[in-house]
Amino acid sequence: MVRFRDIWQRLYPYGVFRTGRAVYLTFDDGPIPEVTPKVLAILDSYHVKATFFMVGENIDKHPEVYAQVVKGGHTIGNHTYNHMKGWGRRTQTYMANVAQFPKETKLFRPPYGKATLFQRMALVRQGYRLIYWDVLTRDYDASVTPEMMLRKIQRMTRPGSIINFHDSLKSNERMLEVLPQAIEWLQGKGYVLDVLSC
Repeated sequence: MVRFRDIWQRLYPYGVFRTGRAVYLTFDDGPIPEVTPKVLAILDSYHVKATFFMVGENIDKHPEVYAQVVKGGHTIGNHTYNHMKGWGRRTQTYMANVAQFPKETKLFRPPYGKATLFQRMALVRQGYRLIYWDVLTRDYDASVTPEMMLRKIQRMTRPGSIINFHDSLKSNERMLEVLPQAIEWLQGKGYVLDVLSC
């Protein structure tokens, strides 16, 4: 029997789609003052830690929000300096953008999940652990309701799942509505929620 993880591992070598036995909540595109502190408040209310794949430019614009995330005990990952899509970019250009990220971390998530094989190889050579996901909430899509997101999380989550949310203006209200429901469901099912590590 061919499993989802095996298919994607073949198509995207060097990437992690599911790992370990815990479940991992991840947030892309922050930090931004309109959303990230609200996410932190929800996580704190459930005593949950998460992994934030941040855009370097946003860290430079909002260092106080970045500091809140770190102070809360959450893990930081590199999401390039200005949300650069790897496809259609020279590896040298892409890696220069990754290197602009202003904080030290070896966790990396390609924006849109799109990095070429050569870019992924270069990242691994530099010691990065490439983190993808196996549960994409699509919270950035206005046509996807919180109910649809929750159903997808309930249907697709397994031990080791990496759930992808976004602390961005596009996903703001829908994500903030479903996040507490998702955490309660996950905890009710006995999942341990943890942070990703290198």
